[in-house]
Amino acid sequence: MSTHASPSDRKAELAELLEVALDAARSAGALLRDGRPADLGVAATKSSPIDVVTEMDIAAEKLITTGIARVRPDDGFLGEEGASREGTSGVRWVIDPLDGTVNYLYGLPSWAVSIAAEKDGEVVVGVVEAPMRGETYQAVLGGGALVNGAPTRRRPAPELSHALVGTGFGYLTERRAAQAEVVRALLPQVRDIRRGGSAAIDLVDVGCGRLDAYYERGLNPWDLAAGDLFAREAGLLTGGRPGERASGDLVVAAPTGLFEPLQQRLEDLGAWHD
Repeated sequence: MSTHASPSDRKAELAELLEVALDAARSAGALLRDGRPADLGVAATKSSPIDVVTEMDIAAEKLITTGIARVRPDDGFLGEEGASREGTSGVRWVIDPLDGTVNYLYGLPSWAVSIAAEKDGEVVVGVVEAPMRGETYQAVLGGGALVNGAPTRRRPAPELSHALVGTGFGYLTERRAAQAEVVRALLPQVRDIRRGGSAAIDLVDVGCGRLDAYYERGLNPWDLAAGDLFAREAGLLTGGRPGERASGDLVVAAPTGLFEPLQQRLEDLGAWHD
């Protein structure tokens, strides 16, 4: 936030950004939920099911960017489906209109709309809307993390050997092969591995105590921005390789006490490269 803003001005701006993000995420979530053909996964039409999902993805992003631009015309955008605008306000919206597209295609419930607001390059607001769960996850920098308006509760850190760890895999064959080797080595050393299919949901699930930890290589800024803030505001540590911030190379999220040994194990296993 601007160094010239008073605490009350800062609080008011964050509240406004949160409200804008919540409205946009709920609108896009409803569009995706209500607009999905019941037979999407098996449709034998002139266009493939993948085309339908892409159309929904693009429509959701357009709904989000149009809605935000209407109330905040000077803000910038970075979106998975191509939304890109610099803006002049110092605020940029980082948008994944449909995180978990394969889940959406197959009718699985773990997909979400992810919207974050950056102020001068720092993520200050994050919203993850999961319509099929009936849950809205929201976080404000310095203001905590809420699920459907109630404070979230993460789990205390277990030993690594008792940790339920979420992860995800890339689309490139070479990367998937490398990620499979990491899982092969890690699996005997933890309680179990979960692969949910939505990075945003995995990150909020760690913050909600549904996973003990999460890691993944190859995330984009829009996969990460809102969920990472939620996890941190829920009291978790997030990062990449030791001493580095979470990035496309590696994202790790876990409570203190579990974060450090998991991060080091991932470093030893080369989880940060293909």
